[in-house]
Amino acid sequence: MTTISNLTNSLPLHIRKFKFPPSSSSQSHRFPLSTLSCSLPEPQPQPQPSNTTSNSKTPNPNSNSNANANSYFPKRGQTIELLCESLAYKGKGLCKVTETGFVVMCDRALPGERFIGRVTRKKGNYAEATKLETLTPPFDIVDAPCVYVPHCGGCKTQNLSYQAQIKAKEEQVRDLIVHVGKFSHKDLELHGIMKPIVPCDIQFHYRNKMEFSFGPHKWLPKELLHERNVDGGSENYALGLHIPGFFDKILNVDKCLLQTDPANKVLAAIQECWRDPQLGFSPYNVHSHLGFLKHLMLRSGRDVMTGLPEIMVNFVTSSYKPELLKVLVDKVSAFTEVVSVMNNVNTSVGNTSVGEEEYTLYGKSSITETLRGLKFQISANSFFQTNTHQAEVLYKLIEECSGIRGDGSEIVLDLFCGTGTIGLTLARSVRHVYGYEVVPQAISDARLNAEINGIQNATFVQGDLNKIDENFGKNFPKPDIVISDPNRPGMHMKLIKFLLNLRASRIVYVSCNPATCARDLDYLCHGVAELNIKGCYKLISLQPVDMFPHTPHIECVCLLELC
Repeated sequence: MTTISNLTNSLPLHIRKFKFPPSSSSQSHRFPLSTLSCSLPEPQPQPQPSNTTSNSKTPNPNSNSNANANSYFPKRGQTIELLCESLAYKGKGLCKVTETGFVVMCDRALPGERFIGRVTRKKGNYAEATKLETLTPPFDIVDAPCVYVPHCGGCKTQNLSYQAQIKAKEEQVRDLIVHVGKFSHKDLELHGIMKPIVPCDIQFHYRNKMEFSFGPHKWLPKELLHERNVDGGSENYALGLHIPGFFDKILNVDKCLLQTDPANKVLAAIQECWRDPQLGFSPYNVHSHLGFLKHLMLRSGRDVMTGLPEIMVNFVTSSYKPELLKVLVDKVSAFTEVVSVMNNVNTSVGNTSVGEEEYTLYGKSSITETLRGLKFQISANSFFQTNTHQAEVLYKLIEECSGIRGDGSEIVLDLFCGTGTIGLTLARSVRHVYGYEVVPQAISDARLNAEINGIQNATFVQGDLNKIDENFGKNFPKPDIVISDPNRPGMHMKLIKFLLNLRASRIVYVSCNPATCARDLDYLCHGVAELNIKGCYKLISLQPVDMFPHTPHIECVCLLELC
């Protein structure tokens, strides 16, 4: 059942908290926004139209308020001066029109920056804009080391100091937990519920997986369009990352500062040769659906015996032509770090790197990595935490939050278990782990990982947790601890109801989306009045973790205890 309240709570914070301008008869024009507020100037008295002749028209009593409203709300295409006051969730700048205080969201705007922007979209009580020219630089600005920052969507805040980045993320989580989760500032501070964000010690080269796309045309900013070869041909081919908001525009990338150095060497080697017309490669065209090369995926791991880096190269193609790929396979396999070259064949028109068929072109079909003392095999399409270093920190926090006694007596229910990484790290201290996940390949990997590590007290079941029925829960004993690590949409109401009826002693909620996390915490702790659902948990702690520096993503580890 969808209610206005639920819809409102699902909106971004800046929209829910903003109010329309009051009528001209109102004495107060104050608009709360986050922790800031803005006073609009009092409306000035308007001159009354003259009624000196009998033919004069009667004035419209709403004409003044209409004029005020028209001047207050900017129009699409209008150029306005804006001041960015903070970073909103997902990394957009939360800005205000300098004359009126009207709220405008702008990508790549940073706190303290005063700039000229053009309104691109109006959404009722707020608008979106594109930055045209900076008038005053932002606070805490630094030089971004990556040349692609102005256009690439991966590291939008690389030119903001790291301390300012994590401060903004912590404030975003606090804002969401108060206004969406309905937990008071006083309780968060008084009981020490909200913990300071855990920063990431490694701010570059931390990603163990990157996916690049092939395309027939390099995307170039306007100032560089003159560099494009007007005759077309392979020189204009692209291998890189998508421009934000466009599925068909690819920024050519020769080096990414987020992935490991060995992976960058492999990328550079491929960029050196794949455009050679004599090799006969054709990049996939998402409009015509013609072309051979679709994606390049690079995965990084470590040999569990030597600790040396391992690289998997996965070519995603529209058909199976191993003889055509041979020159690229020979090129990348010359690197000692490359221990696996895979070919996923994807004949669909969808923009996905998962193929219907998979072939090993060189070496082995998986690489390995260690996490919390366990060995994991990573195949081309298996899920694994993208930042291995920070995953160690995250999983340690999860283990501490779970409060496991260590006597081997407890049952753990691992919801959205993926390849079993969280459950398996806890299995050594509990009686049994039961993991559920919708992706069949992930369940296969989880079972394999359990076998590799000699763990026999873990059971992994494939099933959709958004479609559970009254029989769910009959195949495992009542758990002492529930671990829930849902994807960005959070937990379905069916699962919320199940957990409230299950009444496990502790729930550790791990989230990659603070907005849906706050919503679900509200349901579990406060219930849903319109559905006559009562909450039965108390929020004990909420720990933000920065898993991905220079990006808007935030992870949270939350501990709930049964009231």
